[in-house]
Amino acid sequence: MKLGAWMAMLAMTTGCATGSPTGAWVASDAVRYRSASPPAFPRAALSEEVAVRDSAPAKTSAPSKAPAVAKAPAKKAPAKARVTPAKQTASPAPTANPRERVLATARALVGQSSVQVNGKRYPADCTALIDATYSQAGVKFRGTLKPGDNGVTAMYRYAQANGRVYTSGRPVPGDLVFFRETYDQNRDGRRNDGLTHVGLVDGVDADGTVTVIHRVKRGVVRYQMNLARPHMARDPKTGEVLNDMLRSPGPGQPHVLTGQLFAAFGSVLPSGPAKPMAVAAR
Repeated sequence: MKLGAWMAMLAMTTGCATGSPTGAWVASDAVRYRSASPPAFPRAALSEEVAVRDSAPAKTSAPSKAPAVAKAPAKKAPAKARVTPAKQTASPAPTANPRERVLATARALVGQSSVQVNGKRYPADCTALIDATYSQAGVKFRGTLKPGDNGVTAMYRYAQANGRVYTSGRPVPGDLVFFRETYDQNRDGRRNDGLTHVGLVDGVDADGTVTVIHRVKRGVVRYQMNLARPHMARDPKTGEVLNDMLRSPGPGQPHVLTGQLFAAFGSVLPSGPAKPMAVAAR
């Protein structure tokens, strides 16, 4: 009973369970992550009205329905993403722009196997990276959790209530990126797990390829995502990475890419200029 209660608390306070999703790490390793928390699929519909705080900015667009997850097989898995060295504890230089503080913190963490900011160590979880980076802008994802939600879904609801959720247009560096069905959390062999992963936008290339900073099993990394060509791992002409592998294949199943598992973007930070970042080393 004590173990069951502990697991229930974990599911309410965390997002994609510890170390999930495995991402490109499994392309060269047979180990698969096994969830320690209940299914992430929310019992309350995400389209359900959410109370908006008095201080919340006005929504500029209504939430759009997330695109369906395609099951087209990829010809081959993309190359394992590379990580760049970084300091053990991220302590970004002070800046008055909240969005810049979030980005500076996230970029300083790329290459780290754990999330530590200003001496504080965060859990090994995708939502912990968002908590750590957004806390530098004074954002606390609280007050929108509903029964059956996990941390990723709670962040989605927070974006609905305190900003906006969108699925089209050019994302802004620093905005959230939500993914669904990144792994079979309840291990029933079906795509019914809902929102299971979250990261943030680092930058957008001229061709629309979005660079996402997120935490996977092996640490904080950059992945690529191209929503115009979600089923393609690489550009057939240039060989450039368009979409990294985000869901490990089950028996007889293909790899699934970032663009195929995209659910929505979320904006809760003040709009403002965000400096681009070179992302040649992913």
